Amino acid sequence: MSLSGTVIKSTGSWYNVRLDEGNDQLQCRIVGKFRLDDIPLTNPVAVGDRVELEREGDDKGMIFKILDRRNYVIRQSPRRKHDMHLLAANIDQAVIVVTVVHPTLKPGFIDRFLLMTEKHEIPVVIVFNKADLYDEEDLGTYAFMKDVYNKIGYGVIATSVPEKGGLDNLKNILKDKTTLLSGQSGVGKSSLINAIQPQMDLRTGEISDHSGKGQHTTTFAEMLELDFGGRLIDTPGIKTLGFNNMDVHNVAHSFREFFELSQHCRFGGACLHRNEPGCAVKAALKNGDISELRYLNYLGILDDVEDQNYWERRREF
Repeated sequence: MSLSGTVIKSTGSWYNVRLDEGNDQLQCRIVGKFRLDDIPLTNPVAVGDRVELEREGDDKGMIFKILDRRNYVIRQSPRRKHDMHLLAANIDQAVIVVTVVHPTLKPGFIDRFLLMTEKHEIPVVIVFNKADLYDEEDLGTYAFMKDVYNKIGYGVIATSVPEKGGLDNLKNILKDKTTLLSGQSGVGKSSLINAIQPQMDLRTGEISDHSGKGQHTTTFAEMLELDFGGRLIDTPGIKTLGFNNMDVHNVAHSFREFFELSQHCRFGGACLHRNEPGCAVKAALKNGDISELRYLNYLGILDDVEDQNYWERRREF
């Protein structure tokens, strides 16, 4: 008999599925080959996917169909550079956790993350964690970043686990929604989850004294139930983000304020906002109407995409 449910944990080869009826959980494998718009995937099924399956024994099952996704978040696989990796599906919003210090903020990472969500118009909130460690200069950095992203429609809040700062605000953001929680290693995702949902008691790690980078504490993507309402999809810490699935125009169209201005460019949507004449984005940059930081991050991503795609093409010969 066919059953339906939601994937709540992915370990690579096994998927835990919570059934719609009875709320039971089955440990499932997949049968057949699943693809996403002809994109090669390292994991054809993601946490958050709605699936159909057949029971095999008391606690096992076999997934044979993935139901239509209303959205998904995808990134380049960190291990298989020519493939993509699904982070989550069917989410209401995403929360990216960063910090100004310990580890040091990498502003470009925020814009790279937003490239993954903009295509499906997924709302994003940027959480600056470890605010108790910020000195006056760090607080100035936070205020600057908040202004940059508030102006283009992204929510920004600061949190501190030791001081319990911003935790109620974060809970209100998460309440009654399915949220993808992501961020670089070491920014304190697990500590934040433990602070708003203590009974989960997720394992936390320390920052490496040698590298200054975080240690992975989340091994697999997993959907967590929040007792105040809502679901949280926790994912392993991200070290880098690449985009072998994008070309330069995909990138240009995914910077929302640039895309809005592009209708006024001489070359419209074909403008890459570099050295083209009559570029409305370059004019807005000169006038201080758009963020120079965002623009520099944009140019860096364009270069990365072009370099990667060049070697992708060369690989065929």
